[in-house]
Amino acid sequence: MRCDRRGLLAGAAAALATPAWSRDPADLILSGRLVQGGFVMGRTWPRALIFIDGEALTTASADGVFVVGFDRDASPSILLEARSGQRAERRTLPVARGSFPSTRINGLPPSTVEPTDPELLARIQREVAIKTEGFASRRDADDFRSGFDWPLSTFRVSSEWGAQRVLNGTPARPHYGIDLASPQGTPIRAPADGVVTLAQPGMHFEGGLTLIDHGQGLITAYLHQSRIDVLPAQRITRGQVIGTVGMTGRATGPHLCWRMRWRDRQMNPALLVGQVAPETGYPLG
Repeated sequence: MRCDRRGLLAGAAAALATPAWSRDPADLILSGRLVQGGFVMGRTWPRALIFIDGEALTTASADGVFVVGFDRDASPSILLEARSGQRAERRTLPVARGSFPSTRINGLPPSTVEPTDPELLARIQREVAIKTEGFASRRDADDFRSGFDWPLSTFRVSSEWGAQRVLNGTPARPHYGIDLASPQGTPIRAPADGVVTLAQPGMHFEGGLTLIDHGQGLITAYLHQSRIDVLPAQRITRGQVIGTVGMTGRATGPHLCWRMRWRDRQMNPALLVGQVAPETGYPLG
């Protein structure tokens, strides 16, 4: 029988390219809130690639810690895989549907709902570019691993995350923040360690706006501030005052709109309060 050497080489190459699925559950440990707008934190091999539905989206830290966010419209399940060299581990995760109310807000200046002035529209486009750059940060860190605190010590939730909004009678995008009503001048504290990627007063919609990168594309935003106490590229620590509550931009009263994104996926920051990355005694790596 004649041996097809090229076929054997091709088969060997394919075998080498195919990861060997792990049978040890300690190779991928997960925790989180499996709901639309939620997240999963994990621990696996250091620097492992993390795939979501077959697409490599992030890399675990040097300690093997990673985070994945779920959008408001996330599908009912996702396939999460960790790969490191020839090792691999996967989990199919169910994602529960969220409950999103509808809210109406009236009395807003028309220019903050349906702007038409050419100069204002040009300004808005410039500000979009500024925000896009701030949200594009992909810092190699895992400052999220110890979880998040509330950014205000006392507050009242005046608008839930994900609410479908009607502004001055006009249907608008869902509200991708959670509004925390508090008196003007209330200190805003960083809920976790991170690095500031944007600190900009006077934004048309957001007013005083700060963005903080907590690592691996997980970024929090703080809107409508009356004062900003940090600078771009500044390293901040959990509990540090970053600004004060205001009603700048599109706001009808003093409050903090707190937002979160993971690689352009809108998330509910309240779901990460008190959540931490899983720990294990298993010697990963």
